[in-house]
Amino acid sequence: MDIAGIDKLKASVRGAVLCPGQDGYDTARTIPNAMIDRRPAAVVRCSSPADVIASVLFARDHNLVVAVRGGGHSVAGKSVCDGGLMIDLSSMKGIRIDPTRRTARAEAGLMLGEFDRETQAFGLATTLGVVSRTGIAGLTLGGGWGHLHAKQGLAVDNVLGVDVVTADGRLLTANANENQDLFWGVRGGSGNFGIVTSLEYRLHERGPVLGGAVFHPAARAREVLHFFREYAETIPDELVIQCGSFTTPDNVPVFAIAACYCGPLADGEKILKPLRTFGPPMSDAISVMSYLQLQTMFDPFFPPGRHTYVKSNFIRALNDDAITAIAEFAGKSPSPFSFAPFLEHWHGAATRVGVSDTAFPHRQHSFNMMFWSNWDGAAESEKNIAWTRTSWNALRPFLVEGSYGNYVSDEGDAFARAAYGPNYERLVALKNKYDPTNFFHMNHNISPSRVMPTAISA
Repeated sequence: MDIAGIDKLKASVRGAVLCPGQDGYDTARTIPNAMIDRRPAAVVRCSSPADVIASVLFARDHNLVVAVRGGGHSVAGKSVCDGGLMIDLSSMKGIRIDPTRRTARAEAGLMLGEFDRETQAFGLATTLGVVSRTGIAGLTLGGGWGHLHAKQGLAVDNVLGVDVVTADGRLLTANANENQDLFWGVRGGSGNFGIVTSLEYRLHERGPVLGGAVFHPAARAREVLHFFREYAETIPDELVIQCGSFTTPDNVPVFAIAACYCGPLADGEKILKPLRTFGPPMSDAISVMSYLQLQTMFDPFFPPGRHTYVKSNFIRALNDDAITAIAEFAGKSPSPFSFAPFLEHWHGAATRVGVSDTAFPHRQHSFNMMFWSNWDGAAESEKNIAWTRTSWNALRPFLVEGSYGNYVSDEGDAFARAAYGPNYERLVALKNKYDPTNFFHMNHNISPSRVMPTAISA
C-alpha cells in the first residue's frame, strides 16, 4: 500500500490505522503465541461495524490478504498476517445484559473475563472457555468448551444470533429467523464466512461453585487416569472435570484433576468426595468460590508471550492400553510450562446436541486430549516441538481424526476436513454462497468448491 492508499483507508474509518514504524503498531500486531511474528502492512483498530465494512472493502479493492483479530488467541496465529490488512476488533468491547430475558449482546473484542464480570453482576453466566484472557468471538465460533458445558451446552449452543460482515461488505444478522443457513455455519465454522462483530448469548443463573483441583505426583499418572475414567462415568451434568500433567509454580511435576461443580453446594460435597479422597492426593485445592474466581484459575499458567505449539484430537476410547500409553508422557515435557498430556471430559448437554444441529460436529466423544506445549525463548522451540510431535505420533493409534479446532496449531487442509467432520460438504456449500473467492482464508479454512477468478491469494 502506498501513502495515498493509507490516507484513503484512514479517511474511511474512525478507528486508528497503524503502519510499520508507528507507535502502537508492534503492540497491535503481537499476539499471545510468541511463535507467531508477522508484520501486516497495516492494522485497523476498528471502533464499529462500519469500520469493519470499510476495512473489508478496502482490502478487496487493494487485493490484500485479511486477518481478523478478536482476542488474538488463535494458537495457530490466524489473527495476524504478513503484508496484508489486520482487522483488529479488540477495541469493540460493548456489552448489554438483559436480566429479564437472560441474554447478553456482546461485541467481538471482549475477553472472557470482561464478559463474565458483566454477566455476574446480575448473577448470570454462560459457557465460555477456562482462561479469562481468551477472546469470546474466536472461542465461541470454534465451539466453546468450558466449565458449564455439561449443564448448559457449549458456548456455540448458547448463541442466539450474530451480526456478520460478509466478503462483499454487507452487514447481515443471522439467527433462527434470519439468514438461518449462515447462523448454522458460523456456529462451528469459525471465521470462514465473514467477520462476526457481535454475538447474542443465552444466559443462565450462576452463583458460587465448588471448584479447584486435586494434585497427585506425576509418577502416579496411570493410577489417576484409571480413576478419572471410572469417576467420569458416574458424574452428573453439574460436574465438569479435566486432568493432566504440568509443573506447579514451585517446580513440582504433578498430575492433577480439576473440577467445577455448579449444582447445590451440599450435593457437590458428596459428589466430589470420591475425587478428594482417592489416593489420597498430595494436595486438595477444591473449595467454594465465585464463578469469576473459577474462570481465572488457569490464568497464571498461560501468560502472553510464551512460545506455544499444540496438538489435539479426541480419544477413540480411553481403554487400559490408551491410559498406559498416555501416562508414559506425564512429567516428561522438556518445558516446565507445558500442559501435556491433558484430557478434558466432554459429557452432558453438549453431547446431547445433534452432530449436524450446528456446524460444530464433535458431540459423540467423551475425552479430548491435548499436548499444550509452552516454553520461553526461540532457542527452546526445536526440542519442544519435536517432543510434542513424537509424543503425539506415539498416541495416534488411540485417537480419532477429528479435533476441536480452537486447540490446534496450523495443520492444513486435511485437518480442516477432519475438524468439520460430516458437516464439511454443507460448509463448502455455504462458502460457495457467502465467500466464493475465499477472501476469508486466514482460518482453519473451508475452501470453496470452485474458487472464483478474483480470489485473493496468500
